[in-house]
Amino acid sequence: MRAAVLLLAGLLLCGTAAALDPIDYQSPAEEQRFKALAAELRCVMCQNQSIADSNAPIAHDLRMEVLRLMREGRSDEDIKRYLVERYTDFVLYEPPMRGGNWLLWIGPFALLLIGGIAVAAVIRNKQKQPDPVGSADNGEEW
Repeated sequence: MRAAVLLLAGLLLCGTAAALDPIDYQSPAEEQRFKALAAELRCVMCQNQSIADSNAPIAHDLRMEVLRLMREGRSDEDIKRYLVERYTDFVLYEPPMRGGNWLLWIGPFALLLIGGIAVAAVIRNKQKQPDPVGSADNGEEW
């Protein structure tokens, strides 16, 4: 029984390893550049994984496309621009601030500021309220 479980686990792991085609890099510099660039690009199918981390077929295609563009001599910015034209700013983990997405960049800070102001106002309001009747100090300590 134990041998069967180990065999099944081994087959599953081999299938996963076979799904990830190893890339033959031409140089260590190319490998380093590719990995850095792939970590900055989001898988358009998985949404919370980079194309370097994703096992989705489209992520594999994007990795091959990035490698092809790198080998054509394109810069990282050219490659990002090409992918943005095809998949919009969603493909970038850090999209540039422009027209429609300024609220996404500014929103969290604005909410934090508004929350801080609200908390300060509530605290200030509580401190200014007079003591309720009967709770004034009459010399007794609890």
